[in-house]
Amino acid sequence: MSNTKIALVTGANKGLGFETARQLGKQGIHVIVAARDPAKAASAALALQSDGIAAEALTLDVTRAESIELAVKQVGDQHGHLDILINNAGVMADDATRKPSEQTLDAWRQTFDTNVFGLVAVTNAFLPLLKKSPAGRIVNLSSVLGSNTLHQQKDSGIYDFKVPAYNVSKSAVNAWTVQLAWELKDTAIKVNAAHPGHVKTDMGGPSAPMEIVDGAKTSVQLATLPADGPTGSYSHMGETLPW
Repeated sequence: MSNTKIALVTGANKGLGFETARQLGKQGIHVIVAARDPAKAASAALALQSDGIAAEALTLDVTRAESIELAVKQVGDQHGHLDILINNAGVMADDATRKPSEQTLDAWRQTFDTNVFGLVAVTNAFLPLLKKSPAGRIVNLSSVLGSNTLHQQKDSGIYDFKVPAYNVSKSAVNAWTVQLAWELKDTAIKVNAAHPGHVKTDMGGPSAPMEIVDGAKTSVQLATLPADGPTGSYSHMGETLPW
């Protein structure tokens, strides 16, 4: 196992997270399936194992400091390092029937606790293990809805989709990606933000145009970048998105 890459995917018990773990596993990467519910994490890991993938379960609630601390200890004790961190866990708590100014502060807090503060906390906690990798990769799941540029363009596909807590949380994820990439610019670690696309998930809905298998491709690509790949980028399927 010493030469096998180790990848951790948060919120990996279903949807994009699970498919991302599956695609990484099919490349021979050992995947750590992280989820808040230990039973769901275990079930997802077993499903991947039945598909011939080296997978293990990890209980991780990104909004709880003690859960993050225990998860870091478990990964450190088991593997000694981490090669790939995919910050996939996310929520959308906005009420789509309300105007931006009518969204509750509770919705804002719930969204930022997971999508921003949880993401930052998990990344910072696992950074020492990522620094032990010869080529660490951090992928932050963003969204095209985090693009302030496109939100201001009346002819863009997202102009009328204003769910502010979610959208602004993803703008913050993009900004954090740039900040951390700058800090790590002289290391072997690359940090990038991924827009998976509008995907048929619980969040995206059944009418979304993209299948889950395609939605995971951007994260997988950024997780397996070569040494000359980008850092501090915001992209979808290899195409750079406007901030």
